[in-house]
Amino acid sequence: MDDDYPMDPMEEDTVIASTEVNGNGDHAGTTVNPSLIAMERTPFVAKKQQLPLIGNPAPHLLPDDQKMSLVGDTVASERSSDDFASEAGSDDMDLSSPPATHAVEVRVAPPPRFPPLPYSSSRTGLVYDVRMRYHAEPTSLLLTQDDIHPEDPRRIHEIFQEIRAAGLVQSQEDPEDEAKDDQCWRIHARPADRGEVCLIHTPEHYDFIKTLQNKTQAELDAYSNSSDSIYYNNATFECARLAAGGAIEACRAVVRGDVRNAIAIIRPPGHHAECDSASGFCIFNNVPIATRVCQKDFPDTCRKVMILDWDVHHGNGIQHVFEEDPNVLYISLHVFKNGTFYPHLPDADLHFSGMGKGLGRNVNIPWADHGMGDSEYIYAFQEVVMPIATEFDPDLVIISAGFDAAEGDALGGCHVTPACYAHMTHMLMRLAGGKVAVCLEGGYNLRSIARSALAVTRTLMLQPPDRLAEDIGPPKESAVRVIESVKREQSKYWKCMYPKHLATNDPSFVATARLHEVVREWQSKVLADEHLMFPLPIRRNLISETFEHNVIASPNHLEARPLLVIFHDPPEMMNMPDPYTGKNELHNTWLTDVAKTYVDWAVKNGFEVIDVNIPKVVAIDDDEGGFVKTDDPDSRAHQTRELANYIWENYIEPYDATQVFLIGIGAAYMGLVDLLSNNENCTADDSVIQCLIGFVAGTGISSIKRATDDNIPGWYYNHSLIFVANSHHVWDPNRQRKLRKKYGKLIRSQSDDLNHMLVEHQDKIKDYLLQKKSELEEVEEETRMIDRTWQGLRSPPLPGGTATPQPSNSDSRQGSAPTALKSPKLPPVGYFSVPSKSPGSPRSPMKRTF
Repeated sequence: MDDDYPMDPMEEDTVIASTEVNGNGDHAGTTVNPSLIAMERTPFVAKKQQLPLIGNPAPHLLPDDQKMSLVGDTVASERSSDDFASEAGSDDMDLSSPPATHAVEVRVAPPPRFPPLPYSSSRTGLVYDVRMRYHAEPTSLLLTQDDIHPEDPRRIHEIFQEIRAAGLVQSQEDPEDEAKDDQCWRIHARPADRGEVCLIHTPEHYDFIKTLQNKTQAELDAYSNSSDSIYYNNATFECARLAAGGAIEACRAVVRGDVRNAIAIIRPPGHHAECDSASGFCIFNNVPIATRVCQKDFPDTCRKVMILDWDVHHGNGIQHVFEEDPNVLYISLHVFKNGTFYPHLPDADLHFSGMGKGLGRNVNIPWADHGMGDSEYIYAFQEVVMPIATEFDPDLVIISAGFDAAEGDALGGCHVTPACYAHMTHMLMRLAGGKVAVCLEGGYNLRSIARSALAVTRTLMLQPPDRLAEDIGPPKESAVRVIESVKREQSKYWKCMYPKHLATNDPSFVATARLHEVVREWQSKVLADEHLMFPLPIRRNLISETFEHNVIASPNHLEARPLLVIFHDPPEMMNMPDPYTGKNELHNTWLTDVAKTYVDWAVKNGFEVIDVNIPKVVAIDDDEGGFVKTDDPDSRAHQTRELANYIWENYIEPYDATQVFLIGIGAAYMGLVDLLSNNENCTADDSVIQCLIGFVAGTGISSIKRATDDNIPGWYYNHSLIFVANSHHVWDPNRQRKLRKKYGKLIRSQSDDLNHMLVEHQDKIKDYLLQKKSELEEVEEETRMIDRTWQGLRSPPLPGGTATPQPSNSDSRQGSAPTALKSPKLPPVGYFSVPSKSPGSPRSPMKRTF
């Protein structure tokens, strides 16, 4: 009907005369497929080659060659593969029919009072063909009978049977006209033709694979042995064409809108195949072939394509095909391990972001190690994949769905669950209007790939993903660092990625400086202005330049006074980026330096101070402006020990400090424990070191060790105060090892952050330091009183001008014992004369004349 028929919304229904044809003249129980009218003369292709239409058309509406296909499913399957490749379609649909014998009335329901809910009427498509199982490893290559190649033909069979057992698809034996609405449409695979394959591969590679059909077994074995992780047999060519054709038909059906989305259960896989060679179990690169065909056939509706590769191996073939194409975004999540994991290419690293016009269209997320699971993959999707994909705004999303990162896959060594695969699929379905095609790649644990593929299929069919495990936990530190590095790299090409990368070719690069150097120089100046503190020269290789401005001392630190030595991490920065631009601005950035409050207090209360800042990056030789990873705690502890030894040997031990208090904050504390362990003078009975005060949060607890001294743990316990974060594993009630004295006197903090811990225990530490200082002052005062008493009891000079021995002050440091007060040594007794006999005269020493 050309014109809309006006209907009264108050009427229940309206009776109109129909202009539609009535198949056999009897309308009872007969319907006309409306999709045939709406197709606007689209060529009708054979049923086995084309996606079946919703409902069955009346037989008289079909061309003669299509009537036969309704009898059974054997007609198309009996055709040769060349017939599939060459068949382009049949004649246009013939909608003419014999004239109706009598008028037909159609009841038209009134329109709804409210707009209908936007439920989709399309279904999920599924590609599977048993013939792809014919590509199998020759028995001549098997070392043992049980030595089955990982790329096993049973892979696709197990996936299909799992989906069929769940009731989501019919088996091949079931009539298609009995398919339920809640099942997948069966999209029949066809062999890709030469022209389609050669959109990606060279003609020489195609011809070589084609010649395998006629090779002897010995020749096939020789080719297999000379290839990179490949086996061949006489069916390899046809199976590879079916896999490529299956990917093409799945993607075409999604782009055309015949199905909402699709999953292609195909093999052999493809993402390792290069343009001119097969490798890594892959013959033809199925996903790039399907991408190019869709771009070529649907230039207006499928211009930009996103390929998401979650196979545990890097898809080197896909990356190399599209690295210069600005219309194809390739994102790969894979194990890299610094290039030691297959395919062992440096191209899999995060710095390879495309070339030429395709710069920025390649995003590698290279895991530094095995063992990644749901939390790492979901984190990568949230931080990198979805923001970049949303900004790219593709017309079609193709998932290179290798399931070898799944839990239980020995080759992948990762722990991604079916629920995680479902959640990742669900997120990708937000893109491209939901046009998503899933094409199988790797995955070699039959049970894992079947369960994972089923979870993905359920999600494609609009079933909500299962919940992730409650104990999923945060992502691993190595994964977070990889993601942050990827964001810095990709920030050069995508507006949504922060923080932005500072490149050496930036015009302002010559005028930049890292803030950790600026802050330390500023601290040095502030301490000099407030307390007259100055940098100490460090004259030793490897640490002299690194610690410039990092060791600052008060003016009288060499004199006989109590000395506080603080080893601490650099100040912390807290910033609030602009919510729109993501920029870090100085007026929204704060510097937190609680350690300085200890310095200020110590100077005001009569302590000398040596303030030691242990930088988180010891040295940056050639600073190119990129991200520099923080040194690990063990490396920083080693640097602390080296520097502490230097300061002890050059600025403390040779001089007159009466008491020395060591404070170690963060990783620096571990180096101070090493100092006490390796230097016997630090723990001697007459040592000036009173106590080690440590603050531990993100590092382990260090124990004092000395093979030649069994009493050292007791000394350390009596001379230490170690404040440990509340959530530290040392407080775990399930911990097997008992806390011993060699770990020091541990005190559980109520906080987990170092700065909070410094504030929480500040009063306690100040009281402790003042108490120790007061004890020493009392001893010194007693010593001075004794000295003044003996001043008037001095013996006369001995003959020859030798004076009476005087009280010695050389042992005044004995009063610095940390656990108990020690009395000073009394001076030696002098010589005294007989008192004068003169009446009333005071007693005085007699002068001898010689």
